[in-house]
Amino acid sequence: MNTTLITIFGILFIFFCTTLGASVVYFFKKQISPKFSTLILGFAAGIMISASIWSLLLPAIEQNKSWGNFKFVPAVVGFFLGGIFLTLMDKFVPNFQPKDTQNAKNADFGRLLKLFVAITVHNIPEGLAVGFAFGVARSSGAPAAYLTALGLAIGIGLQNIPEGAAVSLPIKSITGSRNKAFLYGMASGAVEPVFAVIGYFLASSLVCVQPWILAFAAGTMIFVVAEELIPEAKLEDHPHFGTWGVMLGFALMMILDVVMA
Repeated sequence: MNTTLITIFGILFIFFCTTLGASVVYFFKKQISPKFSTLILGFAAGIMISASIWSLLLPAIEQNKSWGNFKFVPAVVGFFLGGIFLTLMDKFVPNFQPKDTQNAKNADFGRLLKLFVAITVHNIPEGLAVGFAFGVARSSGAPAAYLTALGLAIGIGLQNIPEGAAVSLPIKSITGSRNKAFLYGMASGAVEPVFAVIGYFLASSLVCVQPWILAFAAGTMIFVVAEELIPEAKLEDHPHFGTWGVMLGFALMMILDVVMA
């Protein structure tokens, strides 16, 4: 078993899957209808809510068992720090109500950037997790440890397919450009192999901060869902489409997180 090739494959696979998910925008040749846009935005919101719970907050709590009854502290603090981070980001990003053409562009840019940042931040702990797993496998030298790390990479990679779509499809609705949407979706996953490499070489020293990073990512995602995706979905116009989109996205990510755990 060539452990180097397995490690390289696992690290690149997670990025490839995000890119694959982002490419779904090329299947939509025409302008997305308002109803389908509501469904897509609801679907993206459901994915992000589910990923925040199953992939981020619950692992953050479980990894901090040594805190006893206070093991929730890193999750709560990190969660609110994520929301504070995006609130502060608003100070530097134009995000006005669309009263005219220029302000509409600014508002669209603000929504686009916050969505992109939230998913990108979410991908950082996933990349670290894959790097940790391969770093531990390298330390132990056991073939079984490499197979475990590879399984984790495949599981996270499969989750990244709908997450890549969750970035690119709403951005397609905002910008009207398939190429921009694809590039943003692909770029949101580019941090994963970078942080996987960091995690690989710093596996032992970064474990203590991982719960805080996981919760921080969850905070950014829930913030974007509540402030951007749900209002943008215009549920008042097509309530059932948006609601079912949320439920389908949530269920899909829940299934992937449980099955691939």
